[in-house]
Parts: sequence; structure tokens; C-alpha cells
Amino acid sequence: MADFIFKISPNIVLGSYTVSRIGQYAREYGTKYMVVLDPMLKEVGIAEKILEPLNEHKVDYFTFEEIPNGASTKTIDQALSLAREAHIHGVIAVGGPKTISIGKAVCSLFYEAHDLYEFAEGAAPTVSPLPFICIPTTIRDPFMFSPFTPIIDARSNKNRLLKTKDSIVKLVLYDPNLSLTLTENQIASMSIETLCLALESYTSQKASFFSDMIVEKSVELLGYGMDGSHTLTVTTPSEILLTQGGCMASLAASMSAPGIASLLSMCINARYRISRSLITSILLPYIIEDAAKYKCDRVAKLASIFRIADKDAAPQDAAAAFSENIRQRLAKNNLPTRLKDLGVTVDQLALAAEDAGELDLMNTLPRSMTSDDLFDLLKSAF
Repeated sequence: MADFIFKISPNIVLGSYTVSRIGQYAREYGTKYMVVLDPMLKEVGIAEKILEPLNEHKVDYFTFEEIPNGASTKTIDQALSLAREAHIHGVIAVGGPKTISIGKAVCSLFYEAHDLYEFAEGAAPTVSPLPFICIPTTIRDPFMFSPFTPIIDARSNKNRLLKTKDSIVKLVLYDPNLSLTLTENQIASMSIETLCLALESYTSQKASFFSDMIVEKSVELLGYGMDGSHTLTVTTPSEILLTQGGCMASLAASMSAPGIASLLSMCINARYRISRSLITSILLPYIIEDAAKYKCDRVAKLASIFRIADKDAAPQDAAAAFSENIRQRLAKNNLPTRLKDLGVTVDQLALAAEDAGELDLMNTLPRSMTSDDLFDLLKSAF
């Protein structure tokens, strides 16, 4: 088993209407911020809920919304220039993983003198970062609490893992109400993606007894959030259960490591801007079947916790029921079941597999794999 090292650096606030207190929390770290804001949030009315408390608490800020290509080095460089010119005290990021990655990168590199691309190619930051506050509007982010941040190299459209200091994230504020604007299909695909992240953390070579405990609770919460309770013992609204499960899955991933589907979805998204949630959802049944070949007992245990297999079921039967259950969920929610349904070609998948093989996450996958092995998995899901 991997050595167990436990360190918590961010404060986590989770509850309904907690965004109304963002002004109070922000003033603990400064009075001048850049707010990295997903532009879609203005259309659904979420932006006002974030910015109004900042105004009420006399927090000076400006918004950065120019993120058409996700967390690319070009976008990050632009955001960095604006942040430095404004002499900000910190960054608040509101949105999904791409928005949070931009904010995290700006905080990490704000005081650095070297070129952004040196860090994109593996150099580690040497100075203290700016305070960073996250307000996720979705329930999944494999790198929320991780000392790495996925970014896209604008020169090659390849995914890179930017190293960051452990102390960078000061506050993560989860408000389940922010997810109520998502469609049913979006919630379904993101829930499956979060379940996949939990499974990956559970089967990773870096898994520990502590990450296992958090994964198991995460899967239990996700199960109730996705399917409800058969009794009246669980009356918590589904959006709260899913947010709790997502928070715990992200914590587990930081203590263990994301796996094959997270790795491949990042690289495909970097090259072709295809939804990471859809890619991961399609891959999950194949990830389950692959993991069942060498960690079947672990897969079966999660199937039991997720309430799709009895505790005394044969491990192989439980794993098979798990993968079939995911395929049924995809069909029920009219989500794509094959990668070809996303408009990607086999040749494009081959490039993404090569990109994935260059990342350090290859060293923490559940089993030793090469880029050829990753491509074989993609072909099976094509």
C-alpha cells in the first residue's frame, strides 16, 4: 500500500445559499480580486448571485470571461497580464473545471518571473501563490484539491499538468443551488463522470485506507442522489447529495489519483473540445470491465455500495451488473454510448492516446499501461 500522508489545506463550505456569504469570505484574503467567470453563468442568472455579495461587502473586482478555448496557455497568459496590471489580492473562479483551472493557474504563476510555457513543460513554481477561491457550479473536478492543474498548450493542443503549490486553494464553496440550472442530461452525464472518478481513485495504485473510506461514502451519496431512496430514511434533496458525493470524490482523487477515463477525456477534450463528461460516461463501462480483470473485489464492493449488486453476489457477477447498469443509464438519459457518436475518428483517438501516454498520470493508473493499451481501450469504446 502507498504511504499515507494526510494534509488538508483548503477550507470547504458546502450548503444551500452559501454563495451569499462569498463577500464575507473573500475579505479574509483581500479586497481586490479577479473573478474568472464562465460566460454562460450570466445567461442563467448565476453571475448576479456571486457578484452582488461582493458589491455588498465593498470587495473591488473585475471579471474575466474570455475563455472560448478553455484553459489554454493563450487564455491563461491573457488573464495573467490583466491580473498583474490590476495588482489583485486573489482570484475567485466560478464555473466548471476549465474556469477553475484558469484561476488556479493565474494564482500559481502571478509572482513568477519565468515564461508560462516553462511551467507548462514541467517546471515547478518557486514563489508563494495568490489566494485562490473556488466556487464550482458542477459536481465533478478531478484536480480541485490536487497539486496539479490541467491546462491546454495552445501551440500543440496537447494537455499539460501544471504543478502548483499545496497551499494555493484557500476556500472551496459548494452551493448545490448552482447546479439547478443544468439540464437533466448534463446532470446525468456529470453524475456518471463523478462516479467514474470515485472508481478510479478506488482502484489506483495510490489508493490508501483513507481515500478508500472517502470513495465508499462518495459512491453511497451518489447512489442516493442519482436513484433516490427506497425508504423514507434519506430525504435530502438530490442536488445536495450529488454535491456532497462530488466533493468527496474530488477529495479522494487528490489523496489517490484520477485514472484512465479522466486521463483520456482530458486529452481528447484538449485536442477536439469534446465534453469531458460525455467521454468519461461512455468509457466508464469499459473501465469497469477492465478493472474487474485485476481488482474485481474492489469493483464488486462499489457495486454493492451503489446498490446494484447484493453483498453476497459473486464478484464477477457484481462487476458485470455494474457495467450493464451504466450502459442502461446512458440509454435511459439519451446519452451517447459510443465515442463515434461524438464525431471523433479513430485516427483522432490515436493522437489523444499518444498525448495521454506522455503525462505523469500514467504512473498512477491501476495497472501498468502504455499508450497502445489506452488506444485499445478507446477502440473498444468507439
